Amino acid sequence: MARLIARLRELRHSDHRITAQVRAVLVESLYASTQSLVIGALTSTTIAAVVAWATHDAWLAAGAVAIGTVGALRIGDALRPRPLAADDAAAAARHEFGYRAGALAYSGLLGLFGFLALTRSGDGVVQLLAVTTAIGYAAGIAGRNAGRPRIALAQLCLASLPLSAGLLIGFEPLKLVLAVVIVLFVVAMMDITLQTYGALLKATLVSHENAALAAHHAAQARRDDLTGVSNRTAFREQFEDRLRMLPEAGGKLALYWLDLDRFKEINDTFGHLAGNALLAAVAGRLRAHFDRDSVVARLGGDEFAILCPVGDRQEAATIGAAILALVRRPVAHDGHSLRTSVSIGVAIAPENGREADTLLKNADLALYRAKESGRGQLYFYEPVMDEKVERRRQLDYELHGALERGEFHLLFQPIFDLDTTRVLSCEVLLRWTNRHHGAVSPVEFIPIAEDNGLIDAIGHWVLYQACEAARGWPADVSIAVNLSPIQLRATHLPAVVLDALNASALPPERLNLEVTETVLLEDVEASLAALEALNRLRVRTTLDDFGTGYSSLSYLTRFPFQTLKIDRSFVTDLARSPASIAIVQTIVDLGAQLGMRTIAEGVETQAQLDQLRRTRCDAVQGYLLARPMSAAMVSAMLTGDAGEEAAG
Repeated sequence: MARLIARLRELRHSDHRITAQVRAVLVESLYASTQSLVIGALTSTTIAAVVAWATHDAWLAAGAVAIGTVGALRIGDALRPRPLAADDAAAAARHEFGYRAGALAYSGLLGLFGFLALTRSGDGVVQLLAVTTAIGYAAGIAGRNAGRPRIALAQLCLASLPLSAGLLIGFEPLKLVLAVVIVLFVVAMMDITLQTYGALLKATLVSHENAALAAHHAAQARRDDLTGVSNRTAFREQFEDRLRMLPEAGGKLALYWLDLDRFKEINDTFGHLAGNALLAAVAGRLRAHFDRDSVVARLGGDEFAILCPVGDRQEAATIGAAILALVRRPVAHDGHSLRTSVSIGVAIAPENGREADTLLKNADLALYRAKESGRGQLYFYEPVMDEKVERRRQLDYELHGALERGEFHLLFQPIFDLDTTRVLSCEVLLRWTNRHHGAVSPVEFIPIAEDNGLIDAIGHWVLYQACEAARGWPADVSIAVNLSPIQLRATHLPAVVLDALNASALPPERLNLEVTETVLLEDVEASLAALEALNRLRVRTTLDDFGTGYSSLSYLTRFPFQTLKIDRSFVTDLARSPASIAIVQTIVDLGAQLGMRTIAEGVETQAQLDQLRRTRCDAVQGYLLARPMSAAMVSAMLTGDAGEEAAG
């Protein structure tokens, strides 16, 4: 008994400790078996009607009618559909209140009916029917309504205790014994009810915790750990769901495929922590900008995707412009201001496709077009993109492994002293002959290699091969190697250059590294630091394509160059353009005053060569003098020059 009292006290506080979701499950258990409720109501009503008919008692007749009426209402309530959300505490409370009212009224009527039968009829059969009906109902309550024990215990008392009262009134010995037995029955059933509730509550809690844990794991499996937005798996699921609903919802669905520009450079320059901070900041901005009708996902690396309902192409363009602006905003990290831009490809459903794979392919094609056009831009998919961009994609794929397959080779174009026509140097030219596409122009594959990150490895290979080739040349002939922007900004460039020189035993003074002017202007301080580090190795540096950038003269004195290379666009017009002559003359004079040698590239006619002699340019390079050739041909040419000098 003490244990029962303790459990009853504990019951007073248990409801306050369970969550709304668990309470909703327990309330739902009240309606779990409508069949038993219907059978019980029909049976009890029938017996009450039989008792009333047999006794012809008005009170029992009224009781039978009341039992039948409440039973019918409870059957209707049990059969009524009631969608119940797990987190809708108010709905759960309403459903529980309705069930409690019907249950307590019904059990109270059964108990009262039994009391009347015991006190108003002397027929033992009638009394037996009334008592067994009430006790049978009470016995079923312990298991059926244990999920809400307060209801079950109240029903138990209302249905059973009036019977004990009715049995005690006559003071008959056997009835007194039966009254005591019913009270003990009530106590036992209360204990069973509370035990059943404890087991049911524990099972419900475990089930709820497991479901919550499974939901958490499922959510985590669809969430990008670094940025918190959807990952590739979740994106694909949501994308396909949106496409399935699109015919019913109407409108259009825009797919934005984003690729951060030069993200690898930020990783290489500032470290992976900085790259992660940039990714997280970009994802946070995108997630904050788009509402719940849109999907923001990170597909991996520096690629993101956004799904957004749009009305038309103009609205899609406006949204794209907002994305470009969001990504361009700098990100502060560890005292640095990280800056990037984004290239975006857009495909719109249903006009660009109705299947996820088709739309992803088309958005990817548009993205390639955006990157090819100079980055930081947005392009919509157009059918004409397919052929050109598909070739770029194929070349991108073929570049992976091209080094290992030995598909690259080097050619060398001599640079001549203008006065003596002696070979001063040879510029390295990279060529690629692919197994499927044949000869591919550097103008086509170099930008692809810069985008996919292979330019670093290719550049290292070129540097090593060039130094190895130049080792066998005369000591006064140097080798010129072009550096890509990514190579120039890499912190390990001096170490790579030093390794190449040591491996080939080539003196550093015979290596000339060429960089373009536009590269310098993108990041003046970083470029200056890189060039100074190279000069400390005693490697010579050349400013290539001089005159094609902006603010050239203002920056020229800051950079430690030994040579200026005049862009071929000025050389081409020398024979017919006084302006080009004036520009070339100015560059030559400027180089002389700054202590720099000048080289004119792209010399193809004798008239151009004669004009360059008049400007007193130091060296020339072009098809008129020598076409690009293999290392063996260069060696043969240099050997021939040496023989002629010895004979002379």
